[in-house]
Amino acid sequence: MSDMKSVLSSFCTGVAVITACGADGRPVGMAVQSFSSVSLDPPLVCFCPARTSTTWPRIQAAGAFAVNILAADQQELCRRFAVTGGDKFAGVSWRAGANGAPVLDGVLATVECDTEAVLDGGDHAIALGRVTALTAHREGAPLLYFRRTYGRLPGAESGVEPRPLSSSAMSSSMAAARSRSEA
Repeated sequence: MSDMKSVLSSFCTGVAVITACGADGRPVGMAVQSFSSVSLDPPLVCFCPARTSTTWPRIQAAGAFAVNILAADQQELCRRFAVTGGDKFAGVSWRAGANGAPVLDGVLATVECDTEAVLDGGDHAIALGRVTALTAHREGAPLLYFRRTYGRLPGAESGVEPRPLSSSAMSSSMAAARSRSEA
């Protein structure tokens, strides 16, 4: 197990915060580094929460979630959502997305999803989400996780107004990506 963690820590990942609105109406969220695009047609993404997570059952029960892609300057926000317990949203600015899930202010982008399926992934679950909305909020470098520490890429840090994609724009964007993709 430690060899696996050590070797796989050589793979750099981005960091995101998965959020949802719990059955009690309160926001819930957790930091993940296991977020990935799965399919363009249908539009699917996935993340892999630990089976021991106390937040994951509340997100799963919501049936819809948002993936908030963190910027390089959001390490503290990541740490807040990486811990168990406490009010992770205290002092965090956010608004409800189209699906009701919290969209965190200042993130690079959000991907709103309906839960499509939850698969067995050993000591983790594999949560598949069907993309229902995409929004690029600003340009900038992503928050990265590499060899058990945070890192960043050099990049533009200027802000950009949110650009929600309409269903037709999302479809044509995915069609264009599909035509260029080999994976």
